[in-house]
Amino acid sequence: MNLQALTAKFLEHHLEYHPVNASFMGLDGHDHRLPPADADAPERELSALRNLEREIAPLEPGLNSAERLEFKMLRAQIRVAIHDLELRPRFFNPTWYTGESAFGLISLLLPSDPPRAVDDLRQRLENMPEFLASGQKWLEGHAVPEDWIARGKLEAAALIRLLEQGLKLHPLWNSNLEPATLKAAGAAQMFAASLELHDDSDPACGEAQLGFLMREAHGLPFSPIDAENLALEGFENAQADLQRMAAKLNPTRDWKTQLKTLELEHPSLDDVIPTYDKLHAQTLGLADSNGLVTSAKNYGLQFQSLPAWARAVAGDLYFLFYRSPAAGRASSGSPYWVFPPGADLNVYLRSQNTATIKITHVVHHGSIGHHTQNTLARASSLKLGQVAGTDCASGIAMLSGGTMIEGWACYVQDLMLEVEDFYTPQEKMLLKQFEMRNAAMCLADIRLHRGVWNLDQMRAFYRDQVDVPPARLWAETTRNSIYPATRLMYWLGTRAIKSLRRELNWKARDFHDRLLSFGSVPVAWVAEELRQANFSSTR
Repeated sequence: MNLQALTAKFLEHHLEYHPVNASFMGLDGHDHRLPPADADAPERELSALRNLEREIAPLEPGLNSAERLEFKMLRAQIRVAIHDLELRPRFFNPTWYTGESAFGLISLLLPSDPPRAVDDLRQRLENMPEFLASGQKWLEGHAVPEDWIARGKLEAAALIRLLEQGLKLHPLWNSNLEPATLKAAGAAQMFAASLELHDDSDPACGEAQLGFLMREAHGLPFSPIDAENLALEGFENAQADLQRMAAKLNPTRDWKTQLKTLELEHPSLDDVIPTYDKLHAQTLGLADSNGLVTSAKNYGLQFQSLPAWARAVAGDLYFLFYRSPAAGRASSGSPYWVFPPGADLNVYLRSQNTATIKITHVVHHGSIGHHTQNTLARASSLKLGQVAGTDCASGIAMLSGGTMIEGWACYVQDLMLEVEDFYTPQEKMLLKQFEMRNAAMCLADIRLHRGVWNLDQMRAFYRDQVDVPPARLWAETTRNSIYPATRLMYWLGTRAIKSLRRELNWKARDFHDRLLSFGSVPVAWVAEELRQANFSSTR
């Protein structure tokens, strides 16, 4: 069997055991299903993966960049899936059940072309009681980190609100869904109640597994300890740079105080969404006129207020501002949710300050950030490169996409420094804080999963030295504990892109377009291919 056939076979296998991923990818035939969670499911899945591993073993890596990268992606995802099932199976994580249940529904409620079928939604609702009951059986008598339990309860409560309130506000709702919805809500309540009965356990995966994920999933050429040292150096350097920048701007005020003043520079309530639109169009135009990258101008992004059906659930779930539309149902544009104000309008407007809109929402997520990277990924000749970066119930579909996805979105924040006067001096200081934060979170990801820090120590570091907002602190660190080798991919991905650009010294647009052309695959592997192309062209 050739590479193309084996890739298709693996993807078919992946969707069989991850049908909610299929919905987010826009690949038909699975919208009515939830993941298998019966007593034999792990062994069936593991057996199929081992067969795939044996089938791929005789394959040659390939004769060109696309074939070599597809081969590496395929081999990596098979190995990572086997490793996870053997050492850290999702069946013992309560948030897997709550996340798949909630986003099994949400994936069918998001805008889609063509629209989703109400009958698929009904069948997913009908399948939910059995899925959650299977979760109770898997978790029974099993020690679970207490923070995972707490997150599971929050997500279960959000799922219940979606079932009892939000779903009825969606255009897909009709009264024929009522019986299945009531049964699903009851099952979610029973599942939440069952989470009271578990002993605590250590959330760290251990240095060996962390090293495996760094090597196999991300293609990183160094050990966790080496990466920890790099991240510590990066954190300390960025921290020192930030202090110097603050002293230069105003020697009487520290960087935290100075950055706080950015919250006062915000649009009026009526002008919030127009500000997103204006800065998005401006960034796309400047990236093009300055020759930085071929941006996704032919694929629209619309900034819209978060729909009513999602407002009661978004805060406690992995509900993103921006999700690239499913590759199989991409249509011609994508929505970007702007969250509405809460009870305190002043707090809301401070959070919608111009610097945050510009750097986080427009550059990182929209315009030349995730929006452009996702759009170009869909055009990749690599099948796995097209879909690996799909945002699913709790993260991206395939971990190997992470250094490119998050590395690129963080990298382009700094790339816009190359456009004169795009950032104010205070915004440049905020960029440096983001760099410091990403290095710090890389460091913390590694130290937590190596067992150097526990969650309390990680949170103290985030609070005292990184200035992570209190409202974000618990959720961020809990998520870090559930998904090892995910937070490190931001800083290490950015670092790899910057290093490769300096090394090759190509024209900006040529370098960036070529980098993104393969889709969501590890930066380290793309770097090997671009180095080879550079060597061949200069011989």
